[in-house]
Amino acid sequence: MAGQSTPNNLVRKTLDKVTSPIQAFVKLESSSGLVLLASALFAMVFANSELLSGDYFRLINLPISLWIGSFGLDKTLLLFVNDGLMAIFFYLVGLEIKRELLSGELSTPAKASFSIFAALGGMVVPAILFVSLNPSAPQSAGWGIPMATDIAFALGVLTLFGKHVPAVLKVFLLALAIVDDLGAITIIALFYTNEIAANYLGLAGMSLFLLFLLNYAGFRNVVIGIILGIITWLCFLKSGVHATLAGVFLAFLTPAKPIAAKGSEEISKSAILDQYIHALHPWVAFLIMPVFAFFNAGVDLTGFELKALITSPVALGVIVGLVLGKPLGILLFTYFSVKLGWANRPPGVSWMNITAIGFIAGIGFTMSLFINSLAYSQPEFAMQSKIGILFASIIAAVLGSALLWASRVGKKRIAGPGPLVAD
Repeated sequence: MAGQSTPNNLVRKTLDKVTSPIQAFVKLESSSGLVLLASALFAMVFANSELLSGDYFRLINLPISLWIGSFGLDKTLLLFVNDGLMAIFFYLVGLEIKRELLSGELSTPAKASFSIFAALGGMVVPAILFVSLNPSAPQSAGWGIPMATDIAFALGVLTLFGKHVPAVLKVFLLALAIVDDLGAITIIALFYTNEIAANYLGLAGMSLFLLFLLNYAGFRNVVIGIILGIITWLCFLKSGVHATLAGVFLAFLTPAKPIAAKGSEEISKSAILDQYIHALHPWVAFLIMPVFAFFNAGVDLTGFELKALITSPVALGVIVGLVLGKPLGILLFTYFSVKLGWANRPPGVSWMNITAIGFIAGIGFTMSLFINSLAYSQPEFAMQSKIGILFASIIAAVLGSALLWASRVGKKRIAGPGPLVAD
């Protein structure tokens, strides 16, 4: 009868509730990938233009001083972008990680295990390959660069295939990239931190603890939260621990749900996490990440020869790590996790699909460029690494797309672990 709910309608409504946020996220990330690409191309054009290159490098290296009494910051505009704007990016990443841990693809061991093993393989193998080509310092400092995945570009590539890519494959890539981001955050915290100033780190801890107490007491005030967030960021910046990590800690302290009204047992179903993610995502996707790309992707290629990609261990390490290490690590770790009974392969996804996603996960770009900015203070190594990142991301995108096309994604369905062969 009309207006009555049938079991099929209930199932459809439940699926819509689960998939609609994912579809909206994928659509936004895919669109932002195009803007990111345009920003990177503009940066390359500006950096290699006889007319504009001087202005470009003067802009990104513009010195800026901000002082209040004896407390002040002296940094270039590039560092303000990397330390300041990217803290907001990491805040959003932290919110997305927290949401997935609470109610998403990482909320239970059964859901998370396959993506976790995929992400681990996609981080460990690229790092090993990079270090094998760059065994000694200072080149070896870039081992974290090929471990990253750029979720915007990666999802953008999948979107080009339209309905030929099943939703489960997009969800797998999304979960993999989120675990990958968590790994990158951990690596930055542990291995790319300067000498620590304990006094400022202690002040940052006090600010975070105060925010925790306010949240625990049910006090919700955006202005107070922003003020404490800025104080925390400044203290991290002066402490030697990378300032962007302040965004992650603040995200984990962001309440998941609002407090119920007095006298009412009802708690709003609209999660604060979702509200913040929805509000911040367009700004991060279409402003912060493109600005970051414009400031960091500009490489002066004057005198550069393609053979330098092979003769430079740094560039070669990045390319081998992203193009070969990512798919190899993801495939091996997921295959053996399934064989050992530690994880289950998503139904309807073949091993060739997983391999294709492994190549697409080799699109490092944003996070790789960011880790590059932390790893190398030597301009020559930083430049070689950037060139490697750009070339590797292009190669990984092409190979992953070709493999997806060859496997005719969405037309073949295989259940169970299956053999380690293309199907």
